[in-house]
Amino acid sequence: MRFKFITFLLLLSSISISFGVSAQATTDTIYNPTIHFTGLPKTYEIADIQVKGADNYEDYIVVGYTGLKIGDLITIPGPDITDATKRLWRQGLFSKIQITVDKVIGNKAYLTLNLRQQPRIGSITYHGVKKGEQQDLDEALQLRKGNQITQNIVNRAEQIISKYYGNKGFGNATVKINLTDDLSHPNEVLVDINVNKNDKVKVHKIYIDGNEVMSDNQLQRVMKKTNEKGKILNLFRQKKFVESDYEDDLERIIQKYNEKGYRDAAILSDSVVPFDEKTVDVYITLDEGKKYYINDILWVGNTIYSTDLLSNVLGMEKGDVYNQKLLKKRTSEDDDAIANYYMNNGYLFFDLTPIEKNVNGDSIDLEMRITEGPQARINNVIINGNDRLYEKVIRRELYVKPGELFNKEDLMRSAREIAQTGHFDPENMDIRPEPNQEDGTVDILFNLESKSNDQFEFSMGWGQTGIIGKVAIKFTNFSIKNLFYPNSYKGLVPQGDGQQLTISAQTNARYYQAYSISFLDPWFGGKRPNSLSVSAYYSRQTGVNSSYYNRSYMNSYMYPYSGLYNSGYGYNDYYQNSYENAYDPNKFLQMLGVSVGFGKRLNWPDNYFTFQAELGYNWYFLKNWEYLFDMQNGTSNSLTLGLTLARNSTDNPLYTRRGSNFSLNLQFTPPASLFGKKNWKQLSEIAKSTNTDTYTTAQIENARKELYRWIEYWKLRFKSRTYTPLTNPDGKYTLVFMTRADVGLLGSYNKNLKSPFETFYVGGDGMSGSYTYAQETIALRGYDNGQLTPYYRGGGYAYTRFGMELHFPFMLQPTTTIYGLTFIEGGNAWNSVKNFSPFDLKRSAGAGIRIYLPMIGMMGIDWAYGFDRVYGTKGGSHFHFILGQEF
Repeated sequence: MRFKFITFLLLLSSISISFGVSAQATTDTIYNPTIHFTGLPKTYEIADIQVKGADNYEDYIVVGYTGLKIGDLITIPGPDITDATKRLWRQGLFSKIQITVDKVIGNKAYLTLNLRQQPRIGSITYHGVKKGEQQDLDEALQLRKGNQITQNIVNRAEQIISKYYGNKGFGNATVKINLTDDLSHPNEVLVDINVNKNDKVKVHKIYIDGNEVMSDNQLQRVMKKTNEKGKILNLFRQKKFVESDYEDDLERIIQKYNEKGYRDAAILSDSVVPFDEKTVDVYITLDEGKKYYINDILWVGNTIYSTDLLSNVLGMEKGDVYNQKLLKKRTSEDDDAIANYYMNNGYLFFDLTPIEKNVNGDSIDLEMRITEGPQARINNVIINGNDRLYEKVIRRELYVKPGELFNKEDLMRSAREIAQTGHFDPENMDIRPEPNQEDGTVDILFNLESKSNDQFEFSMGWGQTGIIGKVAIKFTNFSIKNLFYPNSYKGLVPQGDGQQLTISAQTNARYYQAYSISFLDPWFGGKRPNSLSVSAYYSRQTGVNSSYYNRSYMNSYMYPYSGLYNSGYGYNDYYQNSYENAYDPNKFLQMLGVSVGFGKRLNWPDNYFTFQAELGYNWYFLKNWEYLFDMQNGTSNSLTLGLTLARNSTDNPLYTRRGSNFSLNLQFTPPASLFGKKNWKQLSEIAKSTNTDTYTTAQIENARKELYRWIEYWKLRFKSRTYTPLTNPDGKYTLVFMTRADVGLLGSYNKNLKSPFETFYVGGDGMSGSYTYAQETIALRGYDNGQLTPYYRGGGYAYTRFGMELHFPFMLQPTTTIYGLTFIEGGNAWNSVKNFSPFDLKRSAGAGIRIYLPMIGMMGIDWAYGFDRVYGTKGGSHFHFILGQEF
């Protein structure tokens, strides 16, 4: 009995304990517990972490940002929650962050991350900003629809915009960015960027103190970008105040003093003080220091080149002014500097550090410490960004090849050759060596940006015989070997070999037709830079009935500038007579020609030279062609050989900054008169006779046919261009000075056989091909087309053209190149070589603009004013349209 009672008590006790534990567990589950931060911290184990308000992110990613994880022991209150919140804030993804304890069961805590995502951009609207400025700001701000936006982003954007306008001279510009909730799209905001540029801030006065060696005016001329307004000398200089430009100008002042030997020159203080709402005053205080001279130059570490050689290359001697600018140029910057001597011989790891070894009074000893290092060989040549050419076509243009010693000059030449192909944007090429110090080699990287330079031209113009239309297409990346493999085509034609194919047609129906086709392979055979060119053309031009102008001679069709627009002459008849009556099928000139040329790059005098030989045949058929005096009926032939020696060292075919372009061309025919036993003098007298009492018309016509059955001549032409950078030659927007000098002479072996063809047609825009009757067009702006051509006996047999131009770029982009120019030029033409007077010039001046578009090519417009009279008519004001890039 007693045993049963004890068993009952134990069972009851067990039930009580179980109930108590269960009850205790239930009562210890606390929902939304109150955390007393002033109380004692308690350690909990994280049982779970929930995420609310981050719909665009996976929960585990957000939890990972906090650094917390299930099973961690944390103290509440304590730094663990605080640190987790800070980590989330640093991500910049949320505008609200709250970590709460949802419930506690014993020592286990259940956490919830209550978040609100940063708003996203619904739209961006600019106010007070021009379209071009908006494009620049979009690129700089990188604000895009759908991106999150924070106050930090807003503050940064306001700073960027203020700096952008500050660099444009709008130092007082105000910027305010407003964010407005987009009611139609939750969690999106409308971004309004409000800009008030106000007036540009200009420089009122510049006050300089402490200068004795150089005057205020001299120092102000040193300051390129910070200039006083109102000074006549600053008429074409920047007057706006730009903080960054001002800092650069302060550095220029110090550099100028250093250049003059004032090594210790310093800016003691400077300040910019508002003078009024639109201008500021600039105050600069200088300490010039004293002038230093070179006492001695000691070379240390040189084993490849002798001290005497390096001293000669340096070009600085004992007793010279200590010119730090010249020292830097002669050690590293100039093309013939000491650094280039080493790097052109493979010493890429070369280093030269000038040390001021000893300063004694006004004298300085220089120690030129040289670390020559090993010669570096080229390991890899890597080409990136090419999607137009077969890679072998690019590599054959390179002067750097794997296994060869590194050569800086060859690297720069390779960059030029790639730019000259026209298939890559020369403004965005990134070409650089990447040294491998471990094995003493170097990789050469060519990071290129492809651009299309195929060209299509469709143009229409108005001439005396109506509308003239032209269609031309130029493929610059043709591949003739793939012509019969359509699967290899990229677009309409096979591409990849860098060959050129040009087809053109020009016509106004019955009056004028011209067709041409040409092909050029710059690497004929693919192994050497030997070019092959083949071309052919055909043209037919029909004359105008004499009654069309009410005059049979001296009409405006023969002399386009001599009275076409006079009120009592020509102009009225031009519109009163129909083209049907004007068309005269019995007056025409037909021309046909074919040519084959072969060119070769030379290594002497240097490898910028090329030589080309071209063999051509031309056929002329005339009927009643009264526009040539010496020949009006019959057939003429010519077999020509052309020899051209040229040198082209220009750096960029679109906007050239440096280099030169020269060509000397001799074109000649065999002396046909030596192979015929005819009395050429008598034939010439008959052919040029106008006295029908002495000779019949038939005799005159037959003499002309015999005289010019095979025409003979020699033609010598010299053309030159030089380009000199006036500002930073390696900068993108460089001011360039260009000079031009052209001379042309057309002579004969026999004075009785003066060629009626291939003469020079001088004046105007140089594009009047349909009115030149087998002549070479020479532009001279400021005058009418052909106005300088001596028309007596058939045209110009000698000409000169000289000029100077100043080029300044507006836009240099892969798709568009735009630059402006101003020019002065002069030229003239003569009717015989013996009358040639190269400096008897007709002068002009003007300005223009050039625009290059890949599909169209170079085009432009010039305004020019001709200062001199030609045949009694002053050149005067003219607009000239340019299509194509002339040499």
